[in-house]
Amino acid sequence: MHKELQKKNVTLALLHHEYATEAREGGKIPYAYRTFCEKYGKYAKKYKLTMPIRRKPGEIMEVDWAGSTLHIMDRSTGEAIPAYIFIATLPYSQLSYVEAFLDMKSPNWLIAHIHAFEYFGGVPETLVPDNLKTGVTKVLRSEPLLNEAYRELADYYRTVIVPSRVRKPKDKPSVEGAVGYISRQIIASLRNYQCFHIEDLNQRILEKLEEINTSDFQKRPGSRKKVFEEEEKSRLQQLPQTRYKLSEWKTAKVQLNYHIQVERMHYSVPYDYVREQVDVRLTTDLIEVYFKETRIASHKRLNGEVGQFSTNTDHMPDNHRLYLEHNPENNRKWAETIGPSMVQFVSYILEMNAEKKALNILSTLRNLSTKHTKKELEKATHTLLEISTNPTISVLKGVLDRSKKRKQKSNIDNQENNTNDHGFTRGAEYFGGDKK
Repeated sequence: MHKELQKKNVTLALLHHEYATEAREGGKIPYAYRTFCEKYGKYAKKYKLTMPIRRKPGEIMEVDWAGSTLHIMDRSTGEAIPAYIFIATLPYSQLSYVEAFLDMKSPNWLIAHIHAFEYFGGVPETLVPDNLKTGVTKVLRSEPLLNEAYRELADYYRTVIVPSRVRKPKDKPSVEGAVGYISRQIIASLRNYQCFHIEDLNQRILEKLEEINTSDFQKRPGSRKKVFEEEEKSRLQQLPQTRYKLSEWKTAKVQLNYHIQVERMHYSVPYDYVREQVDVRLTTDLIEVYFKETRIASHKRLNGEVGQFSTNTDHMPDNHRLYLEHNPENNRKWAETIGPSMVQFVSYILEMNAEKKALNILSTLRNLSTKHTKKELEKATHTLLEISTNPTISVLKGVLDRSKKRKQKSNIDNQENNTNDHGFTRGAEYFGGDKK
């Protein structure tokens, strides 16, 4: 009966019904439901840690920060730096996990959960945290609004988050009880322990924790670790093959220069989203920008000197992109698409002028490509280099204009010749001349 009760949705009432049916079919008189419950209760109280009527093995993990703190010492100043204690408890076996952190911010809250899952060797069906800001963004009676990073972690480990009600400690009695017990057994015993690194403190905490989890119960046989390994561990969901990649979510407003500012660094988004509010997901090496749950941009995360810019040219308006791309290297590449004479002319302009002035001249030169074909430009540039030792844009324009006029005149002459060759010749007879 005890093993059957460990299964999801199985109750004592259901088990009594099945037992009574089987007894009657066998010609026996079954125990009444009250007697049945009393006999099971005596067994569970004597041989097991808890009766699994309220909690199923692997069903819930209750989490919280302890009210008391420990300390580490700053070597340079001798200052005592507070260390905050995270506690996770599995209500069925009462097995706990404890770790110290230097702050209670969201990244450490998430790391603590990951370490707890790995310590237990599996993931419970449900997480029950308090309504603290690192886990719950907004407390609503019907459905609390979860911190996005916390929700993402739960999705990755295939578990659900059910925050306890405000000022309702009985919603997570196991961790509330564990907080008091841990405070007495670990925090109090290490109150005078001096260390200089959080890793050293956590090593001592782990040693104390192992003593608690493996110590025999006072009123019943076994220990937390034994109950966990025998009855609960197999009920936990398996850990994913790879550890969750820690992320953090923030909000930002797109500035007029189509960039957002995150931790004093600047990242571009498509210019269509100027002045919009966007969500930003930060990982160790990546920045992702979302607008209404749609990803609109991603960048490699910038490190080092503050104020750096990461700009994707595809995010720019066309005129901004053209201005940015107007540099010596791109002008040389453009000249190569025209021909060798144009390459020589562009190199001459860049060598004989300061860069800013050269780029202004080249801007005028490239505008000519909107009025003339590549072949015409290459031919005119070839002529320019032959007739001038100091080639300029104005002379090139003159060469192109003369070439255009010659071409127009040639077309007119061809049209006239075509008219003479194929026109009708009227004789004197048509105009009333002599008839033969």
